Amino acid sequence: MSVEPLRCAGALIVDPEGRLFFQRRSPDRRLFPNCWDIVGGHLEPGETVEEALRREVLEETGWRVAEILGPVGEFRYVGDDGLTRIEYDWLVRVDGDLAAPVLEAGKHTEYRWLGPDDVDVLDEHRHVNEGLIRQIAERAFALLRSTHS
Repeated sequence: MSVEPLRCAGALIVDPEGRLFFQRRSPDRRLFPNCWDIVGGHLEPGETVEEALRREVLEETGWRVAEILGPVGEFRYVGDDGLTRIEYDWLVRVDGDLAAPVLEAGKHTEYRWLGPDDVDVLDEHRHVNEGLIRQIAERAFALLRSTHS
């Protein structure tokens, strides 16, 4: 019996300066503990990727998706729980106070806005996710550069 991969939606939130939003997962999370991550999560039954994207941004930051700028990519990975996931990541702009996200209690401990020269911080605990978040960030920054050149 083959198990379908879990489907996930991820948001790379862009601020007016072209920086991206990252949040640190709490140390007691089962998947990628204490790692930097983008906003996102699993699709609920019957939910589209866009619906999940909008829901996750609101749940994890208190912000609302104002504009979906375009796809960053589709990433397949196996979590340290042994389950395969396919993550659909999108560049988005949001409405809300960008200096005051409402992080989801118990799930995230801090946040940062990073520019393209700041991605080294995403390698903290790299062994846990094999640098996946940095790869996603670098692709997002490349897309942002190509749309502004």
